[in-house]
Amino acid sequence: MVNKNRMNRAAAAMGVAALMSVALPAATAHAAVTPRIDLKVLVVDDGGSSVDAITAELRDTGVPYTRVLLGSTGRPVINAAYLSDTVDGRPRAKYQGVVLPNENPFGEGSAEMAALSAYETTYGVRQVDAYTWAHPGVGLEYTDNGGYSGQLDGTQAAVTAAGKAGPFGYLGGQVAFEDNSALVPESYGFMGKPRAGYTSYLDAPVAGGRASLVGEYAHDGRSELVVTFGYNQYQQQFRLLARGIVDWLTQGIHLGQERNYFAVHVDDVFAPDARWSKELNCTPGDYACPGGEGKESTIRMSAADAQYAAQWQTSKNFTLDLLFNAGAGEEWKAENGGTDALTAQLVADRAKYRWMNHTYTHPFLGCVQDTAVVPWTCTKNSAGAINWMSRADISAQIRDNNNWAASKGITTDRTELVTGEHSGLKTLPQQAQDNPNLAGALADNGVKWAGSDSSREPAQRAVGAALTVPRYPMNVYYNTGTNAEMADEYNWIYTSRAQGGSGVCEDNPGTSTCLPAPLDTATGYLDYIVPAEARTALRHVLANDPRPHYVHQSNLAEDRTLYPVLNQVLDTYRTLYAPSAPIVNQSMKDTGVELSRRAAWDKAVANNQVTAYRIGKDVTVKAPSGVVAPVTAPNGTKKQLLLGSADFGTAYAGSRSAWTAPELLQSAVTLKLPS
Repeated sequence: MVNKNRMNRAAAAMGVAALMSVALPAATAHAAVTPRIDLKVLVVDDGGSSVDAITAELRDTGVPYTRVLLGSTGRPVINAAYLSDTVDGRPRAKYQGVVLPNENPFGEGSAEMAALSAYETTYGVRQVDAYTWAHPGVGLEYTDNGGYSGQLDGTQAAVTAAGKAGPFGYLGGQVAFEDNSALVPESYGFMGKPRAGYTSYLDAPVAGGRASLVGEYAHDGRSELVVTFGYNQYQQQFRLLARGIVDWLTQGIHLGQERNYFAVHVDDVFAPDARWSKELNCTPGDYACPGGEGKESTIRMSAADAQYAAQWQTSKNFTLDLLFNAGAGEEWKAENGGTDALTAQLVADRAKYRWMNHTYTHPFLGCVQDTAVVPWTCTKNSAGAINWMSRADISAQIRDNNNWAASKGITTDRTELVTGEHSGLKTLPQQAQDNPNLAGALADNGVKWAGSDSSREPAQRAVGAALTVPRYPMNVYYNTGTNAEMADEYNWIYTSRAQGGSGVCEDNPGTSTCLPAPLDTATGYLDYIVPAEARTALRHVLANDPRPHYVHQSNLAEDRTLYPVLNQVLDTYRTLYAPSAPIVNQSMKDTGVELSRRAAWDKAVANNQVTAYRIGKDVTVKAPSGVVAPVTAPNGTKKQLLLGSADFGTAYAGSRSAWTAPELLQSAVTLKLPS
């Protein structure tokens, strides 16, 4: 929740005086020289959530920035020398944009604000006021003159015509402020009527008309993007606007790039999944389900479920990743009369999906488990060493699944693998290290990308020569086939012992919250769980996060519990965004490449090994050898080749962007901006 009291105190301290800017002319010696503008952003941070949100957007999209923490002892003084200098006889602006907590966080008459104002005027650098109040100093009328101040939860804001033609053209038009709980205030802000020099980009209804929440204030040779509501980096209203804020600030040319990613892995295809027991509050067949012996039940897709999956994909223009266990399917077939309509249907529709190896029979590939105890432990030999699944056995699980797929005409990328339960990778607390035989088995089969669980390991890491690709587990349980089963298990996990639940939420208050009362098992899944899970998934989609989500084949069976969640994510997204910004539904390998490039780029930026600047229409980017650079530029930008030039990047959200490196015999990336 945004701290509105802090903002009100800041507003009172600023008063109603307009900011006075000081425009200092460039030195005569530099008058005829086009300045160099470095592609880096200056962030002046007051510790508030709004600046933190913009900083997160810069960090997560790869935009270099320098952060100055207000109130920190020993922080640099922001003066002319801090902001600019001369390089090779050419005046240099060290920052292409400035983010401030508000229009003047230094106080009236501040020399630092005067230096910033002069700098912005001289070099045409823009400024974002992360969160301020509506008053004439930022080009707005006071809220008591046709405006509003107060809670904004549930406000239906809209991008104006100027916003669509400007920095927010990638949006569909509507920006709804979150209202996830009637008990908790989530947003606070100010809406004001524009004065001369102010162009509104986002407004909302007020008594007697509409008033602005975001807009550009042009005055005294400077441009400020004025935001008059508080937010944090996770709120949907900010996530929708974040791209446009950065594009406006950088005038459409900056290091870093952003996409909205969504991929869904369906694990255990062909295999049956065990079913939750409402009576036992556990899953019979699981070693940790006392009393479950003889009460096992399974969930497995039918041929009709497979037909529905193919039809659903077409209707939603979205491709599912099917992670298959062919051996488990063959075992099921042998135990059920020797026929398998599900496999026949999926194989017939094989070209409609992306397929991925999930091992042949889904065994645990880590240590040899002792499941006679709860929780299980790793067994040890007589010398006290852990017993591990062998390299040969792991390799056979990978190889046999690939060979089965090839025999059925199913195309797989053999560099991709997700092991059953992510086994073989370390599993805390019982297995504190990877199976030492895993890396060799991956190499034996050419595996370069191994799926991991982002709830355990959110970052990519090496497993021998392979790299992990963290995956988000969705809160649609593998051991449920119906809506009622989902709600029942959810109740068990998220209600207190007094309410009949497990009490896990009471024991772990920092990571989970108890439901105030159990959900109605007849309606709770669709009414409560689906919207909550869709919000979580959509938050990942809007955060430039390529990590895929995973569910299980059981969620496509019986009540087909997965589809309501996916429908809400996809339908909501396509309402919020224009066609120029489609969801990127990519393979796990492509996500692995993306994450590895980001890690290398972030390291180079942190080590000050990147040099990037603009001189007029020419952009130069230099990075260490082997490091590709993410760059965003306006439509019409050309990349210099060894001979001639070519269109730069790919189109997304109204601009061009790409991971790019110097061409043959070049030492830097050179771009030519459009006239």
